[in-house]
Amino acid sequence: MHAPPAVEATGLRKTYRNVPVLDGIDLRVERGTVFALLGPNGAGKTTTVRILATLTAPDAGRARVAGHDVVAERSRVRRAISLTGQFAAVDDDQTGEENLRMMARLTGLSRAAAARRAGELLERFGLTDARRRLAATYSGGMRRRLDLAAGLLGEPEVLFLDEPTTGLDPRSRRQLWEVVREVAARGTTVFLTTQYLEEADRLADRIAVMDRGRIVAEGTAPELKARLSGHRLDLVVADRETYLRLTPRAVHHDPEALTLGIPTDGSAPHVRALLDELDPTGTGITRFTLRTATLDDVFLALTGTDGKEPARV
Repeated sequence: MHAPPAVEATGLRKTYRNVPVLDGIDLRVERGTVFALLGPNGAGKTTTVRILATLTAPDAGRARVAGHDVVAERSRVRRAISLTGQFAAVDDDQTGEENLRMMARLTGLSRAAAARRAGELLERFGLTDARRRLAATYSGGMRRRLDLAAGLLGEPEVLFLDEPTTGLDPRSRRQLWEVVREVAARGTTVFLTTQYLEEADRLADRIAVMDRGRIVAEGTAPELKARLSGHRLDLVVADRETYLRLTPRAVHHDPEALTLGIPTDGSAPHVRALLDELDPTGTGITRFTLRTATLDDVFLALTGTDGKEPARV
């Protein structure tokens, strides 16, 4: 028999004060993978995580995590998961080692087992040299690593990371990415929410793009990029009139530089045909560059960031 998915949700809906936050979410996350829920602020990412982590009940729909129903079997779900939020939940008045030993004791480990487990995680997360320093003296990246180490004390089946690198500098963000990769390599399913496109591109086996409470696309990063034709033709136009005329066709916009990005399959025939179609007089486009589509293009095309309805791809 096949093990059930690590996360499975059907038709999740949630409304706060008559404002729909989730509008029928369907998700499936296989065990031992990294899954990224990507979307802008207010898309519904945190609400989704709160429902899956049993902190909030859905208004409609069903969800199972680690094989257990998030409403009917809350205690079983909680024993199987760990949740790390957007801000590190560490005690500044304790050392890094004391933080981990305290959390380990709260999970039910004996004093000896708690000390041993804390030592293992401090070494694993590169915090051994700072183990006796107060957490208040830790950098942002060190605090996030300590917080993540605390979340792994109970060896969860599913680890929820809700925008874990918010506020971190680029170096600390990349250090945390390495930690996430190692966690996933050891068999833990990682459910990651993020606004950082590069983060989803680098870490996730599969990505769901979320906007306005709906999943608007899902797949691997290459699959999502391929749905936008795989390439983008960046055009520098001659005047604002041409810019406004071509804007509806674009997935990338830079009004100050009068630059637009238009999806293309990258072939010479299609590029020539596209240029003839967009600029039949040969006077509206001054320069063009062909580039491979990025996750940024997918994000901008699908999330309605310009105030329009997001596309469904």
